[in-house]
Amino acid sequence: MPDVNYHKQAQNFYGKAPVIILGSGASAAHGMPGIQALADHLVENADVSGLNAAEIEAWEKFCQLLKDKVNLEDALHQVTASEDLTSRIVKSTWGLISSEDSKIFQMSLQDNALFPLSRLLEHMFKSSLKTINIVTTNYDRLAEYACDQGRIHHYTGFTHGFFRQLADPSEITSERKANIWKVHGSLDWFQSPLEDTVALPNIQDIPDNYQPQVVTPGTQKYQTTHLEPFRSIISRADQALNDAGSYLCIGYGFNDEHIQPKLMEKCLRQKTPMTVITYALSGLARKLILERGAQNYLAIERGENDDQSIVYSSLDKNPLKVEKNIWSLEGYLSLIM
Repeated sequence: MPDVNYHKQAQNFYGKAPVIILGSGASAAHGMPGIQALADHLVENADVSGLNAAEIEAWEKFCQLLKDKVNLEDALHQVTASEDLTSRIVKSTWGLISSEDSKIFQMSLQDNALFPLSRLLEHMFKSSLKTINIVTTNYDRLAEYACDQGRIHHYTGFTHGFFRQLADPSEITSERKANIWKVHGSLDWFQSPLEDTVALPNIQDIPDNYQPQVVTPGTQKYQTTHLEPFRSIISRADQALNDAGSYLCIGYGFNDEHIQPKLMEKCLRQKTPMTVITYALSGLARKLILERGAQNYLAIERGENDDQSIVYSSLDKNPLKVEKNIWSLEGYLSLIM
């Protein structure tokens, strides 16, 4: 029998009230399109009519890079997209993600147990916790839907209602609350004609004269995230990461400059415990967790099939093969509940 008691380690890390970090893999588990599907969608569906010659040249270069199997983020970094072209890429991205987001919401109306995240949050709130912090790079609203299914109030930086305006956390009070820090924006965030950002949660189409506030990969990403509301949201996400007793990373690939540096600084310098559950550990995740000297980690990925998991623990240099699903959020819950 192996010496690694991963069950006890998982419970120990979980007992330190983790900040939850949701990556694209957390949404992919519900059928949300990944980066390749988004790349294909952009090539096939983005509106490029009326662009000038330089913009058309940039677009054609971008499409060729994707056909040459360059990943989406690298491709967008290799072209200089004008403000107009960037706006069209954003709107096309919004169209794909919004459509799939809506389908999942409709599914949730028929299935009260659709989101394992609901059960995780409900279980965490059975303790003395009053606030849970969720940090995510995802545009979709699956975390919000999960909160709603669990009767948990959530705060994303805005007031409540159908027309939401930016609000300080002190404005939204409740006995228990989940803060959802969406560092790359959200499907329901829009820049209004007044050039402020509002949230319109029930919108199925982009309103006239409104611009979606989602940050796509590429050179514009760095400029946009220095503006509001992103600057404040990222600052509050940083504070949540700084104050965390531990981290629970769900489907996160460790490739975002707004989360990953702060995360690894805490894990490497301060030995903050980290649990990672994912379909497959990314190359960067392996490097950062397994090779750079993190001292308190539990990383679990899928094995050869859905009912097999590979466990990497700071308690043993050798990975452990487990013949059951503990790599998904549903499977992970069996370790801590």
